[in-house]
Amino acid sequence: MQGVAAATGPEQMRASMASYVRSMHRAYIEATEPMTPGDRARLPLPRSTAFTVLAVGTRYLHILGTTEHLPAPLGPEVQLDDELGDLKWSLRFFDPVITPQLGMIDEREAPEPLQVREALGIRSVLYHLSLPPGGGLTPHHAQHAGTGLAHSHAAADRDFSTMAALAPAQGPIVNEMHMANTNDLPVAHLLLARHLLARCLLEPDDLTADPTDFAGVRRQTLSVLRSASA
Repeated sequence: MQGVAAATGPEQMRASMASYVRSMHRAYIEATEPMTPGDRARLPLPRSTAFTVLAVGTRYLHILGTTEHLPAPLGPEVQLDDELGDLKWSLRFFDPVITPQLGMIDEREAPEPLQVREALGIRSVLYHLSLPPGGGLTPHHAQHAGTGLAHSHAAADRDFSTMAALAPAQGPIVNEMHMANTNDLPVAHLLLARHLLARCLLEPDDLTADPTDFAGVRRQTLSVLRSASA
């Protein structure tokens, strides 16, 4: 697989990747332990009874979790099953040899997560991390990634729960906005935020954050809703 240090053989590389994913999920669990049971249950990973993690080698190493059901591995494809606490996942490996479309992605300037997902036909993600060439798969890196992911999921859940409480009649729009946030769809996320404010008879042009700044758009939307309800 490209995107991982070339000094490792296939089996060692897969073992390192499996250890990284397990350590990342352990850090996620540990970071969410202080939360109430109800708050934890709403987070994307605990809410998924089982999910698949894809390790995708292009110029970058992409690690993405999805609840989409994938067909059984074919030919040279490899699947490793693992679990930790309430989390259960299957780890799958993809590169241009297995999926030729991945070899057409140009990542000389920056990672292209949306193109990677398009090449694999993945439409919904729980998370998507992009590690640069030579990026470490150490326990330290995994801990940092898992903790950051947990904090990001928890912050988003709090904000969207507050939005739903401030605009109870617009629950479906808030849910769609939450899904756009989770699936890394900046344009849909911004358009839904503006639609939400318009449905609440507020001014959608008050949203001035960069569409790719999901947290900024979310917080601005929440601020406008709070001001209107004060």
